[in-house]
Amino acid sequence: MLVAPSPTLVRPPSAAGGVPVQPTLDELGTPLRDVTFVVVDLETTGGTPGVNGITEIGAVKVRGGEVLGEFQTLVNPGIPVPAFISTLTGITTGMVRSAPRIEEVLPSFLEFATGAVLVAHNAPFDMGFLKAAARACGYPWPGNQVLDTVRLARRVVLRDEAPNHKLGTLAALFGASVTPDHRALSDARATVDVLHALLSRLAPLGITHLEDLATATDPVPADVRRKRHLASDLPDAPGVYLFRGPGEEVLYVGTSTSIRTRVRSYFTAAEKRGRMTEMVRIAHAVTPVVCATALEARVRELRLIAEHSLATTAGHGSPSGCRGSGCPAAPRRGCRSCATSSPGARTSARSARGPRRCSRSRRSTRRSGPGRPGPGRPRSSTRRPPTASPPP
Repeated sequence: MLVAPSPTLVRPPSAAGGVPVQPTLDELGTPLRDVTFVVVDLETTGGTPGVNGITEIGAVKVRGGEVLGEFQTLVNPGIPVPAFISTLTGITTGMVRSAPRIEEVLPSFLEFATGAVLVAHNAPFDMGFLKAAARACGYPWPGNQVLDTVRLARRVVLRDEAPNHKLGTLAALFGASVTPDHRALSDARATVDVLHALLSRLAPLGITHLEDLATATDPVPADVRRKRHLASDLPDAPGVYLFRGPGEEVLYVGTSTSIRTRVRSYFTAAEKRGRMTEMVRIAHAVTPVVCATALEARVRELRLIAEHSLATTAGHGSPSGCRGSGCPAAPRRGCRSCATSSPGARTSARSARGPRRCSRSRRSTRRSGPGRPGPGRPRSSTRRPPTASPPP
């Protein structure tokens, strides 16, 4: 086996047959087809960063399904390679004795990965070793966005498809062109195929842009995540947004300093209100109303709530309350403010039931009665005055 004396950039012979991993969508954000990924894999002398050392680095740079370059080198860890590691990886102490040290290798790798999203299978392991090496060598960590294919696999690969989410299992499931063999470059190449397969499964769930990757592993229901396209053409400006139902009825009115950012949050794990999730499930469109200032947006919001006979936030105690006759919570939770379609009708219904008294008043009335003090009435003593004794 030929061991490179220094880090080498290996250009693949051909990238023919590569296909974009995402469909073509022209919306705001960075489409995944335009994102540069650097898929990296490490071999080490053990599992503890800072204590054990790196013995090999392998990385593949890809964009739009095309391999742009590869990086591979053995690394002298400065300590003997344990026998069980040699059995697992095939890397021996003799193989790495003449290899460059990590302080010589790391600058070249960081340059190779500049501006890219770092991808690894079980990323905390690989990133932990790379960050520990950067600290030891005195290099600042560049802060690349990191993507873990294990977490992505847990999101879209079910137990009836694969018994676990190991790299070898997923490579076999997706028919990877390279079989993982515990060598850094081979495992990185296999991870590239696994990454493309996972992204193709995530695309129908609305994960089509770089910004979507931050929430790709969030536990969001699939039918809710698929509604992310409703926010794709909204403006990044202050204003009011209206969620509309199948019949163009207004389900919800809200305001934000960035309409697009706020609406996108409804389709992520950041939205934890159950009734809002129900509303999103039946929404078919979102109408933006751009405003010059946040104050104007707030005024317009109140006017639109009144115009569409929606319940105000104060009426329900929280923004997650019901919002009109189309609110999905009305029939199940019995919301009185949503049970009728107009403020006048709600007032009439409330009047028919008679005046409402607070529970404290009712409790006071129940205590009042013959011989019982009412509210504001002084409590009389129940003790009898002593009687005079008759004269002898």
